[in-house]
Amino acid sequence: MKNNEKSRFHKRMSRHFDELETLYMGLYHNSSMFAELCNQLECFYDERKSSLKESDLKREADSGWYKQNDMLGMMLYIDNFAENIKGVEDRLDYIEKCNVNYIHLMPFLETVEGRSDGGYAVADFRKVQPKLGTMDDLESLTDACHKKGISVCMDFVMNHTSEDHEWAKRARAGDGEYMSRYFFYDSYDIPSQYEKTVPQVFPTTAPGNFTWLSDAKHFVMTTFYPYQWDLNYGNPRVFNEMMYNFLFLANKGIDIIRIDAVPYIWKELGTQCRNLKEVHTIVRMMRMISEIVCPGILLLGEVVMEPEKVVPYFGTVEKPECHMLYNVTTMATTWHTVATRDVSLLKKQLDILSGLPKDYVFLNYLRCHDDIGWGLDYATLRQKGMQEAEHKQYLNDYFRGYTINSNSRGELYNEDPITRDARFCATTASMCGIEKAGFEGNAQAMEKAIRFDITLHAYMFMQSGIPILYSGDEIGQVNDYTYKNDPNKADDSRYIHRGAFRWDLEKNIDDPATVEGKMFNRLKELENIRKNEKAFVSYANTWTIETYDPGVLCIGRYYDGEKILGLFNFSEYDKTAWINEDGEYEDMLTGQKRKAKGVDIPAYSFFYLKEVTR
Repeated sequence: MKNNEKSRFHKRMSRHFDELETLYMGLYHNSSMFAELCNQLECFYDERKSSLKESDLKREADSGWYKQNDMLGMMLYIDNFAENIKGVEDRLDYIEKCNVNYIHLMPFLETVEGRSDGGYAVADFRKVQPKLGTMDDLESLTDACHKKGISVCMDFVMNHTSEDHEWAKRARAGDGEYMSRYFFYDSYDIPSQYEKTVPQVFPTTAPGNFTWLSDAKHFVMTTFYPYQWDLNYGNPRVFNEMMYNFLFLANKGIDIIRIDAVPYIWKELGTQCRNLKEVHTIVRMMRMISEIVCPGILLLGEVVMEPEKVVPYFGTVEKPECHMLYNVTTMATTWHTVATRDVSLLKKQLDILSGLPKDYVFLNYLRCHDDIGWGLDYATLRQKGMQEAEHKQYLNDYFRGYTINSNSRGELYNEDPITRDARFCATTASMCGIEKAGFEGNAQAMEKAIRFDITLHAYMFMQSGIPILYSGDEIGQVNDYTYKNDPNKADDSRYIHRGAFRWDLEKNIDDPATVEGKMFNRLKELENIRKNEKAFVSYANTWTIETYDPGVLCIGRYYDGEKILGLFNFSEYDKTAWINEDGEYEDMLTGQKRKAKGVDIPAYSFFYLKEVTR
């Protein structure tokens, strides 16, 4: 290590050392393991290549680099998008064409087919799935992305390993050292106590939180699926080794580490084993470790919970934890709004988010790789006469196309035949009616469905934070039912929206007469507006404006003297937004001047209005 680099490392270490030591020793009371961790941090820093260290320095100097209005992400499965990692590298020009500068590569680490949970059951944290490539391929891809100004995100599955992980194999064989890295019990006494307080994640497909291993004659904790064994972070060896895996992957050029299922990582008897204070201790230590070794990377927390439980994962200004979090509740509330044509709950949700500190960065999305869970504000809905069970049933019926006024198509996930509770799966395009209109050959319905799909994306761009596209949404890709023919996927309806990217349809993006051409180019128009207007920075002021029509939402954005209004009609009927904003405005899509008063909005349409005089 060069002298100036050594000095830089030790300066970072000294800045965080006291707090890191206090938190680590408070959790583990093990000075030798802490000393080992500190030594390894220097080793990983030494191994970090110069180009990544240069990027770290630039991002340290501009800590808000990821909060700008040109940030646009895309989630994709490597095999679905381009067969393998080399294929993704070959397709970077298309990603650039989508205005995307942040790609989230869905799980690609080694797993076992048929027992993978979509790749979230990791068998080796330092190997890529052979069908996707190698670690060298990954490093080549991240290098190529960085040359194009594209950041790369990956999932870091912290809560558990696959039962096929080397640790699990040794634990199963009775090695006490490795058994202590999980939660093993030779009788059901303690597991039964956990079950009294710990909720079930998948009560129908994977009931309970423990699995009996008949060969090992032990129970093991498995919060998610029987082949995913929960790690014991009460063991300092687990924390240290997982941090070494974390830094190994960061040194391969990963820019954003998505911490999967982070609320679950600390277990304590007599609790729900969710959101415990020790979780925040671990995430805070991760943040400091990254700032010491690789300060250019970001931590993205996957916290699928209501806002009051999500926000603590940002930490505090003095002691930050995650850089970014998913805007899960707003996503679910958006689709509730689609089904009810009533924006009141969404407006309330956006008002809550607008009141949070501007340092908080949310990732906004319409659809992702996962199902939609109806985690709504039912206390508010009950005031409108909507009961939770009945409303969930209505939403699932609506989006399956079972109600008269629905154009959506999709399938249920993890349905409970007793409670009739379920989650929902489909692509954005299918939920907006593109699939139905295409099947029926209805050109008028297709135009309306495309218009609504674009309107929802325009609304997403107006939210505070960073918008994320799901690969295929930019060309209006619909549900893929072929997953039913694959025995490893047939029982998991989430694969309905995880279909292979349709490169045969992508060829149509330059043809304005096609669905793909209309979707791609209308979306690109919105993307260009967003990245050229400074009021779209993530730290701009945002607020909602009353429209006096239940089907119309109005969002305002203001930054550095510039003000933009977004008006969105969630109804199939023409509506009027009864706003009364002073000043002269310009329609950002047509350039026409107009007043922001009594704005008539066609069905499933929107307006972007920018103030030009006051």
